[in-house]
Amino acid sequence: MKQLSISSGILIKWTKGFHIEDTIGKDIGLCLQQAISEKGLNMRVVALVNDTVGTLAGARYYDEDVMAAVILGTGTNACYVERADAITKCQLAKSGSMVINMEWGNFWSGHLPRTRYDDYLDADSLNAGDQGFEKLVSGMYLGDIVRRVILRMAEESNIFGDVTPSSLFDPFILRTPFLSAMHQDESADLREVGRVMKDVLGISNVPFKVRRLIVEVCDLVTKRAARLAAGGIVGILKKIGRDGAPGVVGGRVKSDATNKMKRTVIAIDGGLYEHYPKFGNYLQLAIVELLGEEIAQHIVIKLSNDGSGIGASLIAASHSIYADN
Repeated sequence: MKQLSISSGILIKWTKGFHIEDTIGKDIGLCLQQAISEKGLNMRVVALVNDTVGTLAGARYYDEDVMAAVILGTGTNACYVERADAITKCQLAKSGSMVINMEWGNFWSGHLPRTRYDDYLDADSLNAGDQGFEKLVSGMYLGDIVRRVILRMAEESNIFGDVTPSSLFDPFILRTPFLSAMHQDESADLREVGRVMKDVLGISNVPFKVRRLIVEVCDLVTKRAARLAAGGIVGILKKIGRDGAPGVVGGRVKSDATNKMKRTVIAIDGGLYEHYPKFGNYLQLAIVELLGEEIAQHIVIKLSNDGSGIGASLIAASHSIYADN
């Protein structure tokens, strides 16, 4: 979306499987206002805010050390607080700070660890070629990546017998909550893995060694996603000079005084992080690995439950016609 003002923006394209052609190129704020008016509701659109910026606003309202927000749910995105004079594109304010909405879900680089399974998933998606980072990290896609790996093992190694179960050919049948349940199964016989395979995929009597193999696949896919998200967070910290490293930030050389580490909070919202403990653990471990323990102790990863809704409400209230009252 190309934001035009606090309450308006032109939709450029859809993500996460949405595809409504006649809204592309239109002002989404205006469309919403028209729909509200048609219903006869006494409401006015005062702010157009995505969930990432909402999370940042909500978390920073309670904690001034919040410098960035990350969504790790069905999709993924990040934003951070940047000095206005460090934003080369900005022709407006040259003092103070501004929030940068990164839309990092659409980031792509040949250095990212993409596999054939990611290529197949991308080719089969409604937005092939877009949202490459999101398809490696977010909750919408992790379960289907695991399904594709299991399908290949079934076809090439007959782990379920001579006939490959037809359910393994169904896109998105294995959603990420099922992946989480199998990955975090700590029972001696991995009965939760067996239950998911039977109830979701219709595959009964899965041998124990195959159950262990499935858990390993879940672990690999989840660890990769969490470590990539952690890499993105550390990239933000480097950009704003909160990574403890000497150098130049926003055109300024960090002195010894400015190089002293400050408490820095990263607010995270989204079901993937909230309801998938192993994902969160891998993310935390990767941040420590990338920054070192001494620096990482100053970085706080904080769950901001429904932070996006709270933040959007705060932004709307601050731009309300009744704000002065």
